[in-house]
Amino acid sequence: MPTYYTRADYEQARDTILARTEHRPRVGLILGSGLNPLAESVKDADVVPYDDIPHFPHPTVEGHAGRLVLGRLQGVPVAVMQGRVHFYEGLPIQQVVFPIRVLQVMGIDILIVTNAAGGLNPEFEAGDLMLIVDHINLMGMTGNNPLFGPNDPTLGPRFPDMSQAYDRELRRIARAVADEKAVPMHAGVYAGLSGPAFETPAEIRFLRSIGADAVGMSTVPEVTVARHGGIRVLGVSGISNVAVAAPDVAQEATHEEVLMAGKKIVPRLTTLLCGVLERL
Repeated sequence: MPTYYTRADYEQARDTILARTEHRPRVGLILGSGLNPLAESVKDADVVPYDDIPHFPHPTVEGHAGRLVLGRLQGVPVAVMQGRVHFYEGLPIQQVVFPIRVLQVMGIDILIVTNAAGGLNPEFEAGDLMLIVDHINLMGMTGNNPLFGPNDPTLGPRFPDMSQAYDRELRRIARAVADEKAVPMHAGVYAGLSGPAFETPAEIRFLRSIGADAVGMSTVPEVTVARHGGIRVLGVSGISNVAVAAPDVAQEATHEEVLMAGKKIVPRLTTLLCGVLERL
């Protein structure tokens, strides 16, 4: 049976978090695989393990610490999710996005999502950043949409508009910061798949043909719920590996490769996101 939560569940989790900190975050950040070090830049941090928060899912994948870090980045009050849960870990999709609802009832109005993604665009290299301008919700199209089930109108509309999933003004700010700080950054479309197997060469060719520039196993459900709740979203992918589109190429994609690429991505991403926060 599907797992559904009520506003009371989200508020219980919120109250548990706020009892552990005096910070009242305005911006939420989600750190993807290998990107945990960014949380070390948070000032006056209060740390709440996911295990201490009612109903909060705990990551099982290496590179996801499973802690909520509350404090200030560039003077902005933030709640940083140091790690996320993925649908492929076996949890119901509504539990995967439970943290986003909690951030919503905490009062955040901007969500910054990051992820480690495979590069589909031939111009991309491992270590590059990609500003997400749109996404393809393949896991949602095939029956795993986090908005399935009863709709609470106090959280959002039954049929949310997704034509501006990634906020235009936030994207403008990110581009300006990247230019000013000399941070190399592409822009493109992110395809969200269920995982956990990396894609076959035929699947890579298919994804390229439908307009995807990067592919990953997260982000899209979170963004869908955030937009349902009226939260503005900025998304950035760290390109952790370049996808293999030919079956006879002697190259394999591994999670270790993803984590190693994070070491190159983190400094660039930190510069970018701190610059964005300065301008909010």
